[in-house]
Amino acid sequence: MGMSVGTHGKKNRASPQMNVTPLVDVVLVLLIIFMVVTPLLAKQFWLQLPQQQQSAAEPPSENKSVVLTVKKDGALAINGADLAKTDLRDKIARVMAARTDKVVYFDAADDAPYAITVEVMDLARQGGAKTIAILTNKVVR
Repeated sequence: MGMSVGTHGKKNRASPQMNVTPLVDVVLVLLIIFMVVTPLLAKQFWLQLPQQQQSAAEPPSENKSVVLTVKKDGALAINGADLAKTDLRDKIARVMAARTDKVVYFDAADDAPYAITVEVMDLARQGGAKTIAILTNKVVR
């Protein structure tokens, strides 16, 4: 806080005046800190959606896509064949061993339990799937 001795009103009296320089210094330092930290807080989530095919031709059976499905009650299926959760990792490992692309298409019912869907994706990744593509449209069988 600064003081000035002047002839404003009464003689030989000090009148207090606020010194804002330290306040401006602190505000500028905080501004710089926020400018540096803000870009570091941005989180990114990469999502790879499958491209729609223009042709209606069925791919050969050896190149058929692997579709992992989680049903409303938590039951699992690979390409329509029911499967127990304990056998999922081994089944995915066997299927991925015969394929050059390690892509699993994941389809879950809208009201499937979240914990089970995340656990199934983890098991598929442990089984050898390099990419898990989430299907946005229903699979027609």
